[in-house]
Amino acid sequence: MTKKYIVTLSGEERETLTGILNKGKHSAQKCKRAQALLLADNHQLSDEVIAERVGMHRRGIENVRQRFVEEGFEATLEGKPRGHRPRALKGEDEARLIALACSPKPAGHGHWTLRLLRDTWLTLEGTHTKTVSHETIRQTLKKSGHYSVVPKTG
Repeated sequence: MTKKYIVTLSGEERETLTGILNKGKHSAQKCKRAQALLLADNHQLSDEVIAERVGMHRRGIENVRQRFVEEGFEATLEGKPRGHRPRALKGEDEARLIALACSPKPAGHGHWTLRLLRDTWLTLEGTHTKTVSHETIRQTLKKSGHYSVVPKTG
């Protein structure tokens, strides 16, 4: 099987990768990608052999080679950015939720529950976030330090 994506490193890139492998201040994933690129540059080894030496799956080696050809050296070395989803409730909505959770318990209820907060939230006017789950409410109250206001629900 001929390789579709061929890795050809410049001298500077090879030097950078060697430096990464010789210094222990990089993540394990970055070191694996560096080692995979160096071995793939050899053009003599199969993906299976490179995968075995590096400790990756063969498909991972193919992905590294493809990213190198399509996106470049830096993008390959750093890997995909892994970010978190933005918070569902921010600013005014978060403050409004905290105020709601700290308000007196509703009539006919012993205390605020996450689902009761969610149901009440849906009836509020002027919120930026129209729909919200009870889990979002729990996480928001926990991050703000107000989770003790609302007892845990099973």
